[in-house]
Amino acid sequence: MNRAFSFIILVVCCLLLSCSASKIYTPQKKYPQQELRKDYLLLKEILEKKHPGIYWYTSKDSMDMYFSKYYNAIADSMTEQQFTWHILSPLVDKIHCGHTSVGNSTAYRKWGRGKQLPSFPLYLKVWNDTMAVIANLNRKDSILKRGTLITSINGVSNSELIKQMFDYLPEDGFANNVNYIRLSGNFPYYHRNIYGLSKKYSVTYIDTAGIEQRKEIGAFSPVKDTSKKVTVKEKRPVPPKENKLLQYRSMTTDSTGLFYIMTINTFNKGKLRPFFRNSFRELRKKNIPNLVIDMRSNGGGKVNSSTLLAKYISRTSFKIADTAYAVSRGLGSYARFIKGGWFNNIEMFFISSKRKDGKFHLGLLERKLYKPKERNHYNGKVYVITSGPTFSASTIFCNGIKGQPDITLVGEETGGGWHGNCGIMIPDIKLPHTKTTVRLPLFKVVQFNHVPKTGTGIFPDIYIGTNYDALLKGIDFKMKVIKDIIIKDSKTLSGL
Repeated sequence: MNRAFSFIILVVCCLLLSCSASKIYTPQKKYPQQELRKDYLLLKEILEKKHPGIYWYTSKDSMDMYFSKYYNAIADSMTEQQFTWHILSPLVDKIHCGHTSVGNSTAYRKWGRGKQLPSFPLYLKVWNDTMAVIANLNRKDSILKRGTLITSINGVSNSELIKQMFDYLPEDGFANNVNYIRLSGNFPYYHRNIYGLSKKYSVTYIDTAGIEQRKEIGAFSPVKDTSKKVTVKEKRPVPPKENKLLQYRSMTTDSTGLFYIMTINTFNKGKLRPFFRNSFRELRKKNIPNLVIDMRSNGGGKVNSSTLLAKYISRTSFKIADTAYAVSRGLGSYARFIKGGWFNNIEMFFISSKRKDGKFHLGLLERKLYKPKERNHYNGKVYVITSGPTFSASTIFCNGIKGQPDITLVGEETGGGWHGNCGIMIPDIKLPHTKTTVRLPLFKVVQFNHVPKTGTGIFPDIYIGTNYDALLKGIDFKMKVIKDIIIKDSKTLSGL
């Protein structure tokens, strides 16, 4: 009896260990061509039937051609990364919807969490057709240091390299300013995933004499430190709650006392309603003549939060959308492949209604007229700083207040589309075989008083681009220009 019981326990343990081992993720695992093509065809079907903006900037004939091209490119088995980056990413880019993007499986993200992988060693600031070194992971390299201008990598010129890499990155219409920021934020990551890893890289650069030189550099390979073995998990101090909120929003005063700087990095978090209420009350009480709203890193979030901010500064009543609609009232049988699919079905059913055009409209968003706040409304001069990551709800905010008296957009073109975007309700499709995810917008928004469909972001009233000297010195050039404008205006008003 005891032997039989022991045998059963042994078998169960072996099975559990076997199951556990089978769940260990290996990025080198290759998926059969048949499974990859099944995932691909499912994605194609969902996009064609449920994406509201699939033919917004690319015609159906062209999208059909791209669907065939990348389907045929699945010629053999592939790893998840190969499938994600060389099939799905360039395909999704052709839709020109910044809210439709490809993500790794949960297993891959868990595997990669905290890992520093081998990569191209240079972090580069990228703008126009220029690349400048901002960091070098090979710290002993005394030549390719901060500020060095790079002109080619492995024989590919700057302009061609940027053009090629943009073919793998999503954007609203053709507003690629957001992709300059993406490349500048983590050039090694994108270069590795798009071009693969090399042991050596041939780089041309401009030396201190202004002459183009060539240098061969090695890939960065992180060295694992095995000298220390941590047996007790260290507890990191938890930052105070208010300090944590500062990563989402903050307000500071400039040393001149002439203006306050309100930084809003998201419309999703940060307890924005009380923050706005307290901030604009303070601005009123102290009679601050100028307000700078920094939205360079604001990727969007809740439209009701961006609308609330607009109400505090807008000089006129405004609307959010001329039109906002989905192509169907639910996800149908595809709901099982979409995160929160059934809940999305329920929400779409109650918030949208069918019109004569056959689309399912968000009537409230199309009709609602928002009035400026009366209490603590800010009447001074406002400067809103924009950049490529200014996206989605933050772009809707900028569109609503642009052109109003004493409100000036400064900086660079937004990454969010000026004509509109697909930024409402964006669940993830989870492909059944590779578990790769693709974001699926469900509603298309054409903004109030929208510009023609040219595919641009919102242009600033005062353009302030990248300044090379400021980059070298680590100066916030955009903020410096705004400060100079405010000081000059103040002197003019005081008669100095």
